[in-house]
This record gives sequence, structure tokens and C-alpha cells, in this order.
Amino acid sequence: MKIHQNNALGELGSTLGRGLLAGIAATAAITLSQMIEMKITKREPSDSPVKVAEDTVGIKPASKEDKQKLSQELHWSYGTGWGIARGLISLTGLKGWPATLVHFSAVLGTALIMLPKHDAAKPIAEQKPQEIAIDALHHAVYAVTAGLVYDALDAGGKNERQFNKIAKSLKVLIRKYKA
Repeated sequence: MKIHQNNALGELGSTLGRGLLAGIAATAAITLSQMIEMKITKREPSDSPVKVAEDTVGIKPASKEDKQKLSQELHWSYGTGWGIARGLISLTGLKGWPATLVHFSAVLGTALIMLPKHDAAKPIAEQKPQEIAIDALHHAVYAVTAGLVYDALDAGGKNERQFNKIAKSLKVLIRKYKA
């Protein structure tokens, strides 16, 4: 019987899969965050995804219902896709909070550049501090959720198990020397 060994393509596939799952969970979290915020602030749902799609690929929804449906489809696709980026960040060796911070910076930074470029949001210099804070909060909810889910899915990997075994051995040794 052959024991499973890690290989580059298998690791990449696993990383992408974990990233997609993390992206789905994070998109659910940011959606919930936005729904709560909209209820509190009485803000209408954003049509930014549709504006970007109209500008980049020329999509024009036929009705208001089609516009709302397309906006949700794009929101979920975009958020799920950014989960892949979280996985790719982990391939650089970054894990935990440092990887989450890089992911947060990439997601928020892209939004701050891309949305004004496609007339889907005002440039940051023209936004009110409250708008910036709310947007940063939503993106933080996304990145933290993606990071927590990704790291939880990654915790069962061979390297993690080896690290835990070494850490447990070190704790035993430290206890022996302290006694």
C-alpha cells in the first residue's frame, strides 16, 4: 500500500479548493455584515458590481429584477474568487494573521482603485470618513472570515500535524527540565 505524499499539483489543487471554500464563507459573512449595516443606516444595496460589468463587458440588465440578480451573482462570484487569492497567499509561506492582513489589503486596495475607475464608487479622497470606515469594516469582516476558514481547513495538513507533534515534544521536554 502506497502512503500519500504531497506533490506540487496536489498541493495547488488543495490550496485552491480551500481558498474557494473560504471565499464562499467570507462572501456570506460580508453579505450579512452589509445587510445589518444597510438596515441600521437605511442605505440601499450597491449596484457597483453591475456598473463594473457594464463598463468592462457591456452587460446591460433588461429589468430592475435582472439588475439585482446580476449584482448578487457578481458579488458572490467575485467574493468566492478572492478566496483563491487567500489560498495563493498561503503558498508564499504566510499563515494566520499576517496572511489575513495581506489578503485584506489586497481586497480593499483593489476595491479602492477599481470601483472609482469604473464609476462605481467615488474616489477615496471624495468619500466621507464614515463611508470609508464602513467599507473597511465590511472588507475586514470578509478577510478575517476567509482567513479563519482557510486556516481551519488547512489545519489538518501533513505539515501542521508534524509541527504539532514537534511542539508537543518540546512542551514535554520543557516540563521535564522545569521539574
